[in-house]
Formats: sequence, C-alpha cells, structure tokens
Amino acid sequence: MATVPLLDYADMPAASQAVIDDIKATRNVDDVNNFWKALAHQPRTLKHTWESLKLVMGPSALDPLVKEMIYVAVSIANNCDYCIHSHTASAFNRGMTDAQYQDLLAVVGMASQTNALANALKVPVDNVFKK
Repeated sequence: MATVPLLDYADMPAASQAVIDDIKATRNVDDVNNFWKALAHQPRTLKHTWESLKLVMGPSALDPLVKEMIYVAVSIANNCDYCIHSHTASAFNRGMTDAQYQDLLAVVGMASQTNALANALKVPVDNVFKK
C-alpha cells in the first residue's frame, strides 16, 4: 500500500502535470506508472528525479540494456520491490533474455554473498586493486 495517495493527472499541481507530460512524450506512453503518480505530490522532487533519470539513463557509453540490468541489480541490493519489477520489465522490453536474467540474478546473489563475507572478515584491499 502506498504511503501517499496516487494522484490522477487532473488532481496534480500544474507543475507536476508539465513533468508528467514530458515523461509521456519522452516515453511515448499514454500514462505514467505509479512511481510518478506518487511523486506528483512534490513537483520539485518530481522534476528533479525525472531530469536526473533522463540524464543518467539516456545515451552514453553504456548500452541501454546494460543500464537497466545494473538498475535491477542495485534495486535488488536495496530491496526495492517496485524498482526490481519496473526495471526488470524495462530490461526485458530492451531485449534481455531469460538466460541473461538468470545470469544476472546469479551474479547479484554471488556478489551479495562475497560482499557479506569480505565485510565480515574485514579483508584489507590489495594494493593491486587500487588505482
């Protein structure tokens, strides 16, 4: 259950409607997902989040599918159920295969395990790993 009500477009402040219009135009969709409807209560935060997301997830040295897969991995690490689902769907829409998804989950699980062990053991970082 959401901690704030999801706003319908007609009930949003005008500043939030402008951001929602940009999201819909940029993504070529008729409606936005619930994340944006919850953020619409805070027009400044909504705008900042959308502008940052467009910048980071836009064209760059990393392939869009790779970015989505990284987003999934970080969302798993942060235990964000919403982001896990939304970015997994986005990764599949960008061409991720079932086999790639299974590999991604295996890598995330392995990294979580070895991170926990390295942290518990307080292993000093090898000089060869330092830039």
